[in-house]
Amino acid sequence: MSLLDGLFSIAPVRKALWRLWYPFLTRRLRDEDVLFLNYAFQTDPAADLVLDPADEPHRACIQLYHHVVAQAPIHDGEVLEVSCGHGGGASWITRTFRPRRYTAIDLNPAAIRFCQQRHPIPGLSFRTGDACHLPFPDRSCDTVINVEASHCYPDFPAFLAEVTRVLRPGGHFVYADFRFREQLPAWEHALATTPLTMVHSRDISDEVLRGMSLNAPRSERLVTRCLPRLLHAVGRDFAGIPGARVHEALRRGEMTYRSYCFRREASATRASPHTAANLPSHP
Repeated sequence: MSLLDGLFSIAPVRKALWRLWYPFLTRRLRDEDVLFLNYAFQTDPAADLVLDPADEPHRACIQLYHHVVAQAPIHDGEVLEVSCGHGGGASWITRTFRPRRYTAIDLNPAAIRFCQQRHPIPGLSFRTGDACHLPFPDRSCDTVINVEASHCYPDFPAFLAEVTRVLRPGGHFVYADFRFREQLPAWEHALATTPLTMVHSRDISDEVLRGMSLNAPRSERLVTRCLPRLLHAVGRDFAGIPGARVHEALRRGEMTYRSYCFRREASATRASPHTAANLPSHP
């Protein structure tokens, strides 16, 4: 285990490191029209998803969002995205699926400022928020979306408890993320013991690998142009560029990437100490 791996294995340190990395990345990329911070998704054969010309450069990343949100009804619902990054997914989903209201939160205030300026879309709002302490009342959302972010959280079970709390009965949690092999038992245990009912799950490692390859040329250009040389290796790893650690771990089966759909049943119990009384109203 490297020193960096050792530091990331300590939950409070991991959260602190991510809180430094993401605002730094936003500042470095804000003039590059980087709207997605997730890897990507590509089926074989390629899907015929119809996109507006302005969305076409982001196709591989949009396809991951499409795969995730197509698992649940979104139209005319109250939708919450947790850890929205630079807001590309929130923008595309709002324009495409037409929820009644889409609220996207992220712990990175620089990203939220970027989103508020870049995505002025009716029905879509952005605010700063912590995934493990969601600033929303009980049973206030029809759908919660989380794409490639929960590996950063210091307390994943607390996040699942918060998702359960804010979902209405019959509401859905649609989710995608990855874990390294040694992290799988804890991840699977947390997902198996949540009060939510698993509707289905799927290993999408192959599709994500194809997506990484599609995005590789642009990712390489961004790393070289926007990051100091000292951080090029970290940037390539973060971007999933072929040959870097994350891509190779996924290719060798040392890491797995999965998507899930969960439903909150009427009998699901709230597993969080937070109550609507001490939370601000839904914006």
